[in-house]
This record gives sequence, C-alpha cells and structure tokens, in this order.
Amino acid sequence: MDRSAYIAMTGAAQMMRVQSEVAQNLANADTVGFKAQMSAFTSVPVQGGGLPTRINAVYGSTGWDMSSGNMMTTGRDLDVAVKGDGWIAVQDPQGQEAYTRAGQLKVDQTGLLTDNRGDPVLGDGGPITVPPGSSITVGADGTISTVPLGETPATVASVGRIKLVNPGNDQLELGGDGLFHLKGGGQAPADAQVKLASGMLEGSNVDTTDALVHMIELSRQFEMEVRAIHTADDNDQASSKLLQMG
Repeated sequence: MDRSAYIAMTGAAQMMRVQSEVAQNLANADTVGFKAQMSAFTSVPVQGGGLPTRINAVYGSTGWDMSSGNMMTTGRDLDVAVKGDGWIAVQDPQGQEAYTRAGQLKVDQTGLLTDNRGDPVLGDGGPITVPPGSSITVGADGTISTVPLGETPATVASVGRIKLVNPGNDQLELGGDGLFHLKGGGQAPADAQVKLASGMLEGSNVDTTDALVHMIELSRQFEMEVRAIHTADDNDQASSKLLQMG
C-alpha cells in the first residue's frame, strides 16, 4: 500500500474515533448529572521493523470532566443535587456499590427508593425502603423523612439516610453501566461533609457550543484525510500509466 495513503487512512480512522466520542457527549447534553468525557492524541511508537523514531498519533481517553453542571430548580421533593464534591451511592445491576450525581429519585411500587434508571439508592444498611406516606422529603444530610398515612404534617418519621461519599475523583472510573466505581472495586466510606440540595437537579456539564465547534473541525479534518487518500490513489494510477507507456 502506498505510504501516503496508509498515513492518511490511519489519520481518518482516528478522526472517526474522536467524532464518536464528541457525539456521545453531545447526545448527553441534557442528561442529568452527566460528566463529559475528555480525550487527547498521544504519541505511540510504531511496532515492527524500521527506525525506532517512528511514532503514530493515537486518540485515547484521558478521563472525565468532573466539574459541576448547572443547578436547575425543579421544586420536586425527591429531586436532589449534590452541592460541591461528592456522590450518591447506588446499587449497580450486578449488586455492587456504584456512584452517581443524577438525583432524580423515585419510589417504585414496592417502596424501594431508586434513581431515575431504577438503580436502588443505598443507605447506611443497604437499599432504602420507604413506607407509604402522604409526603416524602430529603434533608441536606440525605435523611429521608415521611409523614405516615393518616397522620398530621407534624408527625414526621425518619426512614433512612442516603449514603453520600467523596472518595476523590482520581479514585473513580466510569463503568460500562454508566455509573462510576472505585478503581479496583470496593466501597467508599460515607462522608458527612457531603450535602444535598433538595428540589434541584444538576445538569450535564457538556459545553454544547464547544462540542459543536469541535465536531465541525473534526469533520473538516476527516474530509482532508479522505482527500489525501484519493490524491495518493490518483498518483498511483498516473504512475502506473506512465510505466505502461514506457
């Protein structure tokens, strides 16, 4: 294969990888608590015969933007947003502890407190179950309080407390289930310093304007790589014709 065509082909392949990631961020611009993925090009040595100075530019993930998204007031009692650093502990589909910033909580038909995806919210002793009540509120420390059915608003009962943690963003990694987990597994200890804001949600931290501009730039770079491939192919065909004439 012509060397110039191969170089352009590898460049186009990397551009497609970048576009896929930017598209993923854009698709989650309205997802509550979403953290934008960050990536960059890195220099990787080319394996095989040839000079050891050869390198290839490869696009790879460098982590996630852990900055807070915009706070949105909803007025809904079970909508909560983590103030500052910290995470809400939930149970992932495999039954392991995981962490999220998406505070759209709800109570299912069995009385189990879950996030909007249906993952059980964890308390000090495991998943939290909320008995039937006329109202449910969430305190700044994560305490779940209800007014039992048939009782007056002055009768408030505490049914559990959401486990809030702050292990440090460098200790977390995003799993395939869309939740964050401790690197190497395990469970983070509860942190009493983490606080919640009730009646609010944290929006996605994706900068849509920046992402759209980046997508346009990537599209143009991809077109340049494809044009280079066509140019290399045209040059090869022209060279073949000259050799045939000779």
